[in-house]
Amino acid sequence: MADRDALPLPLELRARLAELELELSEGDITQKGYEKKRSKLLGAYMPHPPGLEASMAHERRPPMAPSASRYHRRRSSGTRDERYRSDVHTEAVQAALAKHKERKMAVPMPSKRRSLVVQTSMDAYTPPDTSSGSEEEGGQGEGTPTSSQGSVSMEHWISRAIHQGSTTSSSSSSTQSGGSGAAGRLADVLAQTHVENHSAPPDVTTYTSEHPVQVARPQVSTVPRTTPKYGNAELMETGDGVPVSSRVSAKIQQLVNTLKQPRRPPLREFFVDDFEELLEVQQPDPNQPRPEGAQMVAIRGEPLGVVTNWPPSLEAALQRWGTISPKAPCLTTMDTNGKPLYVLTYGKLWSRSIKVAYNILHKLGTKQEPMVRPGDRVALVFPNNDPAAFMVAFYGCLLAEVVPVPIEVPLTRKDAGSQQIGFLLGSCGVTVALTSDACHKGLPKGPTGEIPQFKGWPKLLWFVTESKHLSKPPRDWFPHIKDANNDTAYIEYKTCKDGSVLGVTVTRIALLTHCQALTQSCGYTEAEIIVNVLDFKKDVGLWHGILTSVMNMMHVISIPYSLMKVNPLSWIQKVCQYKAKVACVKSRDMHWALVAHRDQRDINLSSLRMLVVADGSNPWSISSCDAFLNVFQSKGLRPEVICPCASSAEALTVAIRRPTDDSNQPPGRGVLSMQGLSHGVIRVDTEERLSVLTVQDVGTVMPGALMCVVRPEGVPQLCRTDEIGELCVCSIATGMSYYGLSGMTKNTFEVFPMSSSGAPISEYPFTRTGLLGFIGPGGLVFVSGKMDGLMVVSGRRHNADDIVATALAVEPMKFVYRGRIAVFSVTVLHDERIVVVAEQRPDSTEEDSFQWMSRVLQAIDSIHNVGVFCLALVPANTLPKTPLGGIHLSETKQLFLEGSLHPCNVLMCPHTCVTNLPKPRQKQPEIGPASVMVGNLVSGKRIAQASGRDLGQIEDNDQARKFLFLSEVLQWRAQTTPDHVLFTLLSSRGAVLSSLTCLQLHKRAEKIATMLMERGHLQDGDHVALVYPPGIDLIAAFYGCLYAGCVPITVRPPHPQNIATTLPTVKMIVEVSRSACVMTSQVISKLLKSKEASAAVDVRTWPPVLDTDDLPKKKPPQLYKPSNPDTLAYLDFSVSTTGMLAGVKMSHTATSAFCRSIKLQCELYPSREVAICLDPYCGLGFVLWCLCSVYSGHQSILIPPSELEVNPALWLLAVSQFRVRDTFCSYSVMELCTKGLGLQTESLKSRGLDLSRVRTCVVVAEERPRIALTQSFSKLFKDLGLHPRAVSTSFGCRVNLAICLQGTSGPDPTTVFVDMRALRHDRVRLVERGSPHSLPLMESGKILPGVRIIIANPETKGPLGDSHLGEIWVHCAHNGSGYFTVYGDEALQSDHFNSHLSFGDTQTIWARTGYLGFLRRTELTDASGERHDALYVVGALDEAMELRGMRYHPIDIETSVIRTHKSIMECAVFPWTNLLVVVVELEGSEQEALDLVPLVTNTVLEEHYLIVGVVVVVDIGVIPINSRGEKQRMHLRDGFLADQLDPIYVAYNM
Repeated sequence: MADRDALPLPLELRARLAELELELSEGDITQKGYEKKRSKLLGAYMPHPPGLEASMAHERRPPMAPSASRYHRRRSSGTRDERYRSDVHTEAVQAALAKHKERKMAVPMPSKRRSLVVQTSMDAYTPPDTSSGSEEEGGQGEGTPTSSQGSVSMEHWISRAIHQGSTTSSSSSSTQSGGSGAAGRLADVLAQTHVENHSAPPDVTTYTSEHPVQVARPQVSTVPRTTPKYGNAELMETGDGVPVSSRVSAKIQQLVNTLKQPRRPPLREFFVDDFEELLEVQQPDPNQPRPEGAQMVAIRGEPLGVVTNWPPSLEAALQRWGTISPKAPCLTTMDTNGKPLYVLTYGKLWSRSIKVAYNILHKLGTKQEPMVRPGDRVALVFPNNDPAAFMVAFYGCLLAEVVPVPIEVPLTRKDAGSQQIGFLLGSCGVTVALTSDACHKGLPKGPTGEIPQFKGWPKLLWFVTESKHLSKPPRDWFPHIKDANNDTAYIEYKTCKDGSVLGVTVTRIALLTHCQALTQSCGYTEAEIIVNVLDFKKDVGLWHGILTSVMNMMHVISIPYSLMKVNPLSWIQKVCQYKAKVACVKSRDMHWALVAHRDQRDINLSSLRMLVVADGSNPWSISSCDAFLNVFQSKGLRPEVICPCASSAEALTVAIRRPTDDSNQPPGRGVLSMQGLSHGVIRVDTEERLSVLTVQDVGTVMPGALMCVVRPEGVPQLCRTDEIGELCVCSIATGMSYYGLSGMTKNTFEVFPMSSSGAPISEYPFTRTGLLGFIGPGGLVFVSGKMDGLMVVSGRRHNADDIVATALAVEPMKFVYRGRIAVFSVTVLHDERIVVVAEQRPDSTEEDSFQWMSRVLQAIDSIHNVGVFCLALVPANTLPKTPLGGIHLSETKQLFLEGSLHPCNVLMCPHTCVTNLPKPRQKQPEIGPASVMVGNLVSGKRIAQASGRDLGQIEDNDQARKFLFLSEVLQWRAQTTPDHVLFTLLSSRGAVLSSLTCLQLHKRAEKIATMLMERGHLQDGDHVALVYPPGIDLIAAFYGCLYAGCVPITVRPPHPQNIATTLPTVKMIVEVSRSACVMTSQVISKLLKSKEASAAVDVRTWPPVLDTDDLPKKKPPQLYKPSNPDTLAYLDFSVSTTGMLAGVKMSHTATSAFCRSIKLQCELYPSREVAICLDPYCGLGFVLWCLCSVYSGHQSILIPPSELEVNPALWLLAVSQFRVRDTFCSYSVMELCTKGLGLQTESLKSRGLDLSRVRTCVVVAEERPRIALTQSFSKLFKDLGLHPRAVSTSFGCRVNLAICLQGTSGPDPTTVFVDMRALRHDRVRLVERGSPHSLPLMESGKILPGVRIIIANPETKGPLGDSHLGEIWVHCAHNGSGYFTVYGDEALQSDHFNSHLSFGDTQTIWARTGYLGFLRRTELTDASGERHDALYVVGALDEAMELRGMRYHPIDIETSVIRTHKSIMECAVFPWTNLLVVVVELEGSEQEALDLVPLVTNTVLEEHYLIVGVVVVVDIGVIPINSRGEKQRMHLRDGFLADQLDPIYVAYNM
């Protein structure tokens, strides 16, 4: 790259090469011949070693376009470079990318489900309007051939540095959607030009060649979708034999490696005060460039020389021309074929305007109450192809002295931005809309033919201004024509950055002065012909084509946008045809003309004396101007004719380059360093060459105006000469105010710039133009960007237009539409973040788009030194458009933020951009045993310990206490109350399926004991697995085991529809528990030996299976009498959420103590009824289902939770029907009721459902209480009589199955709010409800009788103080006595069940729960009159994630994520190699999947200061949930890494 600049080729050699280029492109010479001749030419010029020949030759391809090569004209403009400037930018981008190439980025490509890929690439095969009209807020930089696909682009000579390998890239299709013949032929020619060794872009994914990224999955239609299958990753292989499990892990590994690469800005030091994690504040860089020039001086334009015959007002001018030369043409309109449609003469304009004026004032409303009076505002709604009707209406309003408000035609009721226009009309008090006949017919109509009220619009009367509909004014009526005064002449609408629409008022005197200033600076004379391509309703198009033209009796040829779409050359043809002197265009019109001009032989532009470039202030218009001149200079276009101008709605024309006759005076060029610009400083580019912005001057200040540059933010202080600021103008010819907004008006239209001493520089107010720039040598004005496009990222300023241009310069452009790129910033974590959205062509592949995206990111990073937060590609034609086809920026941003943009590709780079995260926490050494401990105080705080009532001291007439064993209690009940019903089982219809009395249970248990001894030949102490569905058989089998002296283990039976995943767990429990036999029902026993079962496990290794459906008739010889109460009663096996299978040993002592504790807490007696809707296999669920009734004698109404899937109201109906006071359920049951019965409360009420008797409704759980769920449940069923205080939760864990349970007496559960940020640092900080980062925590019920709790530090094992976060330790008679393991992992056992504090009370034996929580003494008193200690559970230690040195609980992140978008149904997060992986379940169409990626990333950043590494979007039901309703995140993680989730989309954030 450098050598090309070091040795510029002589001009004639370039020309020869360009001719060769052309011959090749037109097929006159073969590729081989071309290369031979070419190397000969180049060889003569620069000798080099023969080995390098080909590559060097490639390097020095002449940078000249084939089209330009026919005319070897040297451009006479004084650029500092021979090439087009745009080229330099493209080249800079290429060089930047080449640099990146060296330290090759391995970016893992997102994976996407097939259906999604096909959908996005094929559904919209209509190419979008690439002809996007560049509106102010619209497609920025569309017209700039920075790397256009046109013949003028330099993309054929991309440096070799980027390319290797070889694929032929044919040119992208021609730029018009309609496409004229010319364009079609052009595309063919271009297609041939490009067929040369253009190699593939760099491979940014390291493995694309080996593994296909999408594996086509065979669609199995017959099997219903079951819960996802985890586990056997090794067995699955893709079609080509690559083990699937490697894929996701490989990508994640790749992502980790990428993230290990050094990041750009080094993190600065921060300080962390005691609590707050401080976000890093960007410190200004001491080496950043600062302005050094002197303070600028305001520049005055030449005096406005008022010519004697200038009319005193615009209406007076119309009157003059309408009466003295009525036949003179004023406006010619064109149809879509480019034929003149209609010529409006000055006479017609005059007479029709009078007619309109008369009708507005006299024919609307009644004579007494006219609808419109002078000074009122009326809307002008005219389509872009009808300037004549608009002009008549506009002048009609001026003559009637009403204020026209020109607006766009609302196409639908929900048009982008049309609502905001409605607000403007409402605030202007508009009640009448003038429109044309055709437009009126085209507006949407209601069923009765009336025009509906558009969203946000006031009620309007639509008034058609065609002459035939109007009454003739009476002979004596004549409009009153005054001299221009300070009344408002018209209101121009302006769309702000945030999408709101303001109305800028322009007074009559400003209007006239502006026309005079334009006439003087453009040298307009009578009867000149001017071609106008611009929108005539506002801005430059209105000022030149409607207003100034009438003042000078000029003839305007108006080219509608619709014609430009069909024939981009139409304006040039009209200039030739009419020998027009002036043309008003935008740079995109020049760009289109370049692309389409190939076949036009007879173009002659020598008549043009001025080509006004309306968006000449856009820094990227310069390349269009240069390229246009380069091509059309040979067609008579003179360089000095091109006149860029700068304008804004507030200041009207700010500056314009004057058409000079002196072609020797070159226009001003500034090549500025982007680095300097981002600090607001002008630095002429150094040799770096990569990141430069070339700006052209937009001429000088307007006649009669004064201009200065002030600092963009803060006090309007004058800038220094080398500083970029906002241009401000003091002139009569500017806008006056924002209609109805006095505060904003003051800030914009009444600015008094101050010098450094603080004195105002003028007594007259200035108007802010909204343009950023500086005044260069010779008073030339340079604009470097717009205030609206300004994005301040970590203290540096970037312009949206510049970023668009860099994206456009990334080769190849054929994957996206030029001119359909939007750039805006969103605020995330206290800084602006840049978002780039582009429309993708329908035929581009995933890989292509992804490559292009990663290169855009690299280019922007290198050139602007700023990271892009999010780059999204959307399907063709889906970005919201402005009326002229540009991109509606604020609407696009709105869609992005609310998650309805529906991109088809997203690349997020939070790791690169977010540099202001809090510093990772360094753990502080905690207080050691040496710290002072006085009495019950730890470092000045009460020790966090609490206990339930003391079991020994409670005197009650508990007969069951006499017995040490539950089997004895049952025998005693069978004798004393044989017919008392203990258990009732309900069916899904709510009917009693079966029930058991004390005697029936005893008899049944005896028979089972006999069976175990006789058929099973079991010894005392053998283990028996009970595999039963929830019901009465399970209970009978349990007591049968106790009677036979065996140890029962309850096991959830396999699911018949899902044997493959559920049976292995059953098998595992049977094996690990060393069960000597399996007892079950006949149905399940068949299932265990079925063919399906043998596919999942080895059925030959089952222990003997006994089915209890046919029991022996005789009773056992004698029942087993256990001797030692500390022997095993049963084993409690369960799988934790982290996927650990653990069996806990429960002794007879513990079992009895447990039942007694619950009996006391819930006040259970034989007369009570308790409804239980829980799974009876482990934990408190099992104890309540099987044991408590036998101990306390109450009746248990058993409701299997699986029946609720059939009938969600079953549980609540049973509670109501049996008049139950106490009921127990799980979170999954509560969720089923909340979701399933939400809309049925009324019908349930009518069925007599009454919950007013419920005293306690306890959710049995081993987790932090889910407040949101319990509260919504309480709210929902409040109408059915449920008392909100009744709902509470319990807390248990593996070492102790129930620590807390609300019970009947005692204070209500309390809720506190803690600071989530402090929790991450393992601290508890109570805050007010609703304060930022607050997290509600509900007390987990009351501590059970006989239970003691202390909070200990999990690392040092020291006791902690009140309200400190630590691990909950428990000491109690019903603790488990250890883990039952085959391997006897003693260390773990002693640690979990037999821990001692490291200081303080070191004697007591505690069990560690593995849960973090804190105790807090409340103001409430408990039953014993003591102050009540509340226990708050925060989360499990083994679920918590250590990220950046802080401890996060998954549920907190998940809660935030679920709130971000209505389509996120469920979420689970887990860490993987220090990356945070977020899995979300999507409800809704798969098209929404990619919307979630930025939203999830933003939310987690904002609320948790974490960067999400991977976002996985899956179908509903993929996140595995266990029977307790807890998410199994580790299962999910394994499934994800083994690639078994079938995700809709996986995004790897960079």
